[in-house]
Amino acid sequence: MKTIFDKTTRDELIGRINSLNENSTAQWGKMNIYQMLKHCRLWEEMALGKIICKRSFIGRLFGKMALKSVSKDDTPMMRNAPSSPELIVRETSGGITSERAKWIALIEEHAHFSNPDFVHPFFGRMTKEQFGYHAYKHNDHHLRQFNR
Repeated sequence: MKTIFDKTTRDELIGRINSLNENSTAQWGKMNIYQMLKHCRLWEEMALGKIICKRSFIGRLFGKMALKSVSKDDTPMMRNAPSSPELIVRETSGGITSERAKWIALIEEHAHFSNPDFVHPFFGRMTKEQFGYHAYKHNDHHLRQFNR
């Protein structure tokens, strides 16, 4: 399975991110390109411990069981999956180039990942291996959303 901790995988993601531009349109979901870029940047900040998102009640009940299911293989994430409220981007326009650059810089930080206490808002505490798979899947999900 692909993991964010593999340099080749990170480079592949960065190439796909670099192919996004102001004309990129979503194949599904409600986000435009700016909202997706900012959402992914915020998600990476959460993953690296730069911002904190509260655990959801339903995640406390079902998160561990769901994590086992989504971590078992390379199946892409389901479309229109819910997001933590802190990661929902309401504004519809902004700096696409700067958000893309920030997202890429954060992905590159995974080469030196140092957030062993990461707690996902839905899945809860994850092992480094689970986190690596999920971080890749999250990025891949949104790149697929924009046909990249």
